[in-house]
Amino acid sequence: MAFYRRLGDIPPKRHTQHRDEHGTLYYEELMGAEGFSSDSSLLYHRHIPSAIVDATVWTLPDQTTSPNHPLRPRHLKLHELFPEQVWGQTDVVTGRRLVLGNADVRISYVVALRESPLYRNAVGDEIVYLESGAATVETVFGTLEVGAGDYVLLPMATTHRWLPAGGEPLRGYVVEANSHIVAPQRYRSRFGQFLENSPYCERDLHGPTDLVRLDDDTEAEILVKHRTSAGIVGTRYTVPTHPFDVVGWDGCLYPYRFSVHDFEPLTGRVHQPPPVHQVFEADNFVLCNFVPRKVDYHPLSIPVPYYHSNVDSDEIMFYCGGDYEARKGAGIGPGSVSVHPGGHAHGPQPGAYERSIGVEAFDELAVMIDTFRPLELGAAAFACEDPSYAGSWHRNRGVRP
Repeated sequence: MAFYRRLGDIPPKRHTQHRDEHGTLYYEELMGAEGFSSDSSLLYHRHIPSAIVDATVWTLPDQTTSPNHPLRPRHLKLHELFPEQVWGQTDVVTGRRLVLGNADVRISYVVALRESPLYRNAVGDEIVYLESGAATVETVFGTLEVGAGDYVLLPMATTHRWLPAGGEPLRGYVVEANSHIVAPQRYRSRFGQFLENSPYCERDLHGPTDLVRLDDDTEAEILVKHRTSAGIVGTRYTVPTHPFDVVGWDGCLYPYRFSVHDFEPLTGRVHQPPPVHQVFEADNFVLCNFVPRKVDYHPLSIPVPYYHSNVDSDEIMFYCGGDYEARKGAGIGPGSVSVHPGGHAHGPQPGAYERSIGVEAFDELAVMIDTFRPLELGAAAFACEDPSYAGSWHRNRGVRP
């Protein structure tokens, strides 16, 4: 995080006594990244934040994956995973279905109308991209009011819950890292400030507003996702008091929202490479935006992407809205995910290359993830795959099943 925030009641100097109006001490919690050698925040609790009454097993939804073998490009129709009759039975935390994953990142999808339980991901940072719907996200740092087109970044071990707002279900594209998710280093000065050539800046990152004060002496449950030598597992904590007892905090580590509509696209006379669309980075993967924009203006330009081989990465594109010039004829639309693995050259569908000549602007909205280790397919991927996609570049026939 590039800048400092404070909210609520904090003392003039850190690591000193902080008391309420009756003289009772608040309990200071330092939440810090990378062994307290990177960004951190100090939170002041009314109750001891370490206290637990019980710890039991929380059985996670299916986390198994299978290799993409034989190697195929794939089209996944995520909207087919959640029929309308189940919307009221799912929440953003426990309703996620794993689509793709590897040792660095897990990509899930969820459609939900229910309030989520309290949840903490102790494996890595999470980003939830909201395809549609609106919600209040309550956290130990305060509340975030979020809606369609928002990225919601939740730092590792942030206790929070999702409260859907209105009658429209939340459609969430969930990216769970095994590391921290940050703004690309090339966008920031050596002191952390966003540079003038960055496609977004500090004003576009909206942190928590009002603190959530639930000084409740009754027990509460928190679902915790964490690591063991055997992999990622879940624990259900019972705590003696509600965790939303923070009276104030300050620092540079906190959840925030960022709207895809505040990303300012970088364009050129000829087609620009995917890194110009980058919005976040993490260990062994990056996230990019493709937003409505003017396109290449060289008199001989071909605005759709050239055919390309991702020799070091798998390319995953989630189509969120608009019209996809390069994918016409492939059956791809809102809610689709294209999986273009390393080792496979991909690009526009037949005819799109020629049709794009003379086009001045693209009206498309998509989120792309490039991973630098191969992704495997979760059960949800097989449940919503379009088997004809792999042959969609072949003008005469498809690929044998």
